[in-house]
Amino acid sequence: MSSIFDCTDEAQLLAGMRHARQAIGRGELIVLPTDTVYGVGADAFSPKAVQRLLDAKGRGRDQPPPVLIGTKETLEALVEEVPQPVRDLVEAFWPGGLTIVLPARPSLAWDLGETLGTVAVRMPEGRVALELLAETGPLAVSSANLTGRAAAISAFDAERMLGDSVAVYLADGLSKNGIASTIVDATSLVRRGPDGESGRVRVLREGAITRDQLHEVLGDLLEPVPAADEAS
Repeated sequence: MSSIFDCTDEAQLLAGMRHARQAIGRGELIVLPTDTVYGVGADAFSPKAVQRLLDAKGRGRDQPPPVLIGTKETLEALVEEVPQPVRDLVEAFWPGGLTIVLPARPSLAWDLGETLGTVAVRMPEGRVALELLAETGPLAVSSANLTGRAAAISAFDAERMLGDSVAVYLADGLSKNGIASTIVDATSLVRRGPDGESGRVRVLREGAITRDQLHEVLGDLLEPVPAADEAS
């Protein structure tokens, strides 16, 4: 049976964090609050736990989950290279609502699904998420909802959809803004083309961080909106 802990109560917060750490250690799922929406998380380095996460959401391996980290420095350990424009994005928007896709380190012992050698990484904002990540290390985390349903903005929304597939729910009121993170693909800054030149950063999903905000940091390195999208 699942347990729900009210993290606005200090005693329940301590108990909830302990149970969440233990659940992650057993390869089970937890639901945690972030600054965007609630997320369902698993040990990023346990293939069985990651598959359990995909199964709970009703997703296939062709939709691998992003990875949440507790410090900016952890990014260096997970990806092949951190180009300067990505460092600028991290400095501007982390912790916060920006997920960055980069080539993953080939040596990492994990299986997040069909990632084509990449990993989507974010450092969230919020005490509960950051304290938990400091103790568990990187977590595979996707929005806490069934595929095709709206993302949960409370632990109770998540519980109604995911039920006993999740061992521990950490409740911390309503999500700060209820808007999912913006996802950008920066792989072309690392995997340069045949001419040796790096590409541009592409927006895969618009969300909490606007295109204008990204442009302020990246300038012409931000891939423009395709003409078809501008017209629609």
